[in-house]
Amino acid sequence: MSVTSSKPKKQRKYFHDMPLHKRQKSIAGTLSKPLRKSIGKRALPLRKEDKAKVMRGQNKGFEGKISRIDYVNRQVFLEKLVRKKSDGTEKPLPLHASNLMIVDIDKSDARRTSKGKKAQKENKKPVAKAKKGKAEATTEKKTEAKPQEKEKKVEEKKEKPTAKKSEKKKVKKDGK
Repeated sequence: MSVTSSKPKKQRKYFHDMPLHKRQKSIAGTLSKPLRKSIGKRALPLRKEDKAKVMRGQNKGFEGKISRIDYVNRQVFLEKLVRKKSDGTEKPLPLHASNLMIVDIDKSDARRTSKGKKAQKENKKPVAKAKKGKAEATTEKKTEAKPQEKEKKVEEKKEKPTAKKSEKKKVKKDGK
């Protein structure tokens, strides 16, 4: 939450009036132990095609794909988890995200399946080394050209007569 007030009233108000893009992140479920190791995170926001397991309540142990997420009412619906009404029709049973554990994730998003920040930093290091290798190659070319340029500059300096500081001062005084 990004509320700076410590008043509970304002905290509750922000929670209920939270924008949808922030609400999406707040509807998250814990990952199963094998997924934690493979992804490198403890929890992820829930998405439509994820497979989840109910951890609390009457339907404890039920496993199914997430069919719909209601961000306004903070409810998650699993496929085949329904309540039969008295007229015989079936209605999907709403669940709270905190009562779910993600068993399998939808792997269409590459960012979601990659490891955490530590692994991303480790993955970036070899790329940086490769860049340094290219930079070293270009500096070697520059260093080969530099000694020749330095020799030319040294020869030019030798040819130009330099006046001493005392002579320069005299010239300025005479000029006045």
